[in-house]
Amino acid sequence: MDFLRAHQLDMMLFLSGSCGILAVMTLLPTFLSVKRRSILALMEVAAMMQLIFDRLSYQFRGNETTLGGFVVRISNAMTYFLILLILLLVSRFMIDLYKNEGGLKEIPKRLLVCDVLFCVGTILIIVTQFTGLYYTFDAHNQYQRAPGNIFSYIVPFLIVIIQESVLMQYRDRLKRGLVYALAISIILPTTASVIQYLYYGVSLISMTLVVVVNVFFVYALSSLGEEVGKARTRELKFYKEAQEREAALFEETTEALANAIDAKDKYTRGHSARVSILSRLIAQEAGLSNEECEQVYFAALLHDVGKIGVPDDVINKPGRLTDEEFAQIKVHPVLGYQILSSIRQSPYLSVGAHYHHERYDGRGYPDGLAGEDIPKIARIIAVADAFDAMTSTRSYRDALERQRVRDEIANGMGTQFDYEYAAIMLRLIDSGVADEIINAR
Repeated sequence: MDFLRAHQLDMMLFLSGSCGILAVMTLLPTFLSVKRRSILALMEVAAMMQLIFDRLSYQFRGNETTLGGFVVRISNAMTYFLILLILLLVSRFMIDLYKNEGGLKEIPKRLLVCDVLFCVGTILIIVTQFTGLYYTFDAHNQYQRAPGNIFSYIVPFLIVIIQESVLMQYRDRLKRGLVYALAISIILPTTASVIQYLYYGVSLISMTLVVVVNVFFVYALSSLGEEVGKARTRELKFYKEAQEREAALFEETTEALANAIDAKDKYTRGHSARVSILSRLIAQEAGLSNEECEQVYFAALLHDVGKIGVPDDVINKPGRLTDEEFAQIKVHPVLGYQILSSIRQSPYLSVGAHYHHERYDGRGYPDGLAGEDIPKIARIIAVADAFDAMTSTRSYRDALERQRVRDEIANGMGTQFDYEYAAIMLRLIDSGVADEIINAR
């Protein structure tokens, strides 16, 4: 106790400064309601002022000047008052907690009794200034306890008892850690008041109230962490849902467009869907990444989009096409590229449409590319497209027999088709997987 008496003024100065800083910091976290931030900031300010006035009362005690007498009397009165104010703010904080985190529709009336006790305590402090109920000052401006000083402890003690009773009754409404923190913050000043009453000259109450106030500040910080975590979870969930919605919309749009393209030719309904499934299988067998496989799938789904610009009478003409009509058909890769190249976020879409009629030997169209100069996506689609075309009934011929289709693909390895992807297509034919896709038309 001797050490505390010797250094308590320095401790008060340090703690009051920390309370001032925390008061400003309390106003910063916008996730807290304005009401809760206001309560916390007022608690910090009240604790800071309480320490300052308590320190002044010690500094000017025994100062027999007019200023000394004035400062000591004001400081002591404010010290007593600010203790009551801090306890009142604790009640306000508890009410806010139980309304929000606790979910109580009706706040316990006992906490409202704390308001009455605050008013009673304030009146007694005012009365003390004229009657010396709590304390008096001798001729040398020295603080002297009066017989009624015990009442200065009873009123705060009653407020604490009420707060503790409410906390215990509704402890299940709050998180366990918060209940423990609140219990300690309520019990600590009570213990300090007993020690201070027994050991005159030690301001334990003032310093322990700072601990109480900081408990609530720490709770605000922990709430900040929780809210940030919840906000991040909500943000990630929203982002994931947005991605899923965007992906679903993209897939539905491409499928709808592919169906519109296939609808132009009554003999090729479902052609784009089958080619896209086969192309993705080839890409998977070739060891491409999941992302690349999906790109192949959607590029294949829209590979014939350029046929939108080809006249229906050419597409649906029974029998073989004339050179002029075939020239119109050969324009559809370029038209497809022009349509899809505007989708800058998915450039691979236009690649499939543009180059799926190029040949590995360079005799394809529209640009006559050869070998690996032809984009990978287009080389894959070319094999799947040829397989579905040969196994489909067209206006000018019936579907080819499976063995002939297999022979055509095998013979086209290195000339019409990429070796690797044609070989994979042959394996899909031999395993029956390709037939399952075709028969599902």
